[in-house]
Amino acid sequence: MTTILIRHASTSYSTRYLVNGDPGVRLPISDEGVAACHRLRDSGAVGHPRTWITSSFARTQQTAVLLAGPTQPELHVDARLNEIDYGGFEGGPFLDYATWLGLHGPCTRPPGAAESQREAFVRMLTGVRNALRLPGPRAVVAHGLLLSLVGWALSEPPGEPLPLFFPEAPCLEPVVVADTRLQALTSRLIDSIDTSGSHTQPTECDWPESRQGGMPVLATFDPLRTPPEERPPHA
Repeated sequence: MTTILIRHASTSYSTRYLVNGDPGVRLPISDEGVAACHRLRDSGAVGHPRTWITSSFARTQQTAVLLAGPTQPELHVDARLNEIDYGGFEGGPFLDYATWLGLHGPCTRPPGAAESQREAFVRMLTGVRNALRLPGPRAVVAHGLLLSLVGWALSEPPGEPLPLFFPEAPCLEPVVVADTRLQALTSRLIDSIDTSGSHTQPTECDWPESRQGGMPVLATFDPLRTPPEERPPHA
């Protein structure tokens, strides 16, 4: 059996690289996102999942409904799949949050946030692992950070520690994973992520050095050559 993981369709925030980790903010997918959902559904690439799982954000649920088409199956909503809580960075540019993250690390909770990056990883991965209990084949419609993390893990980097930043996961690009592999992958990642050091203040944490003159060195972003406006990766 397989699981299809999909990042939701584009929104007015995602196209401008603004962050939204508050499900209470009304942020529907854009007209282009709606059209892209129709194109993906008509292509047959998603197939006919028996079960659809989404986060509690409207954009994931709207995406799932459009991709499912006329069948309109019941959606299983799991808040563990929600986007990371950006705290005081909510609604602002991603690069503002990325700069802060590069300075403080993945074990520190941003001002006003209820979780660190590492804590969010464990929450999201637990949601994916729980989805495997539902009848398959299944589709999980979630957010960019989770898809970026899974994409990195699927490349099976030999002995590499979990990075601080990840290349951006495209919207509506299905990632099909065999259930046995996804079960092993999520369990391995959860076991390897240490959240015991998460705190509201900067803490020592097992993460690669990623600072260069106060600017985080992102996975696909060279601060010396690339203008900040050009497609920053996800954190």
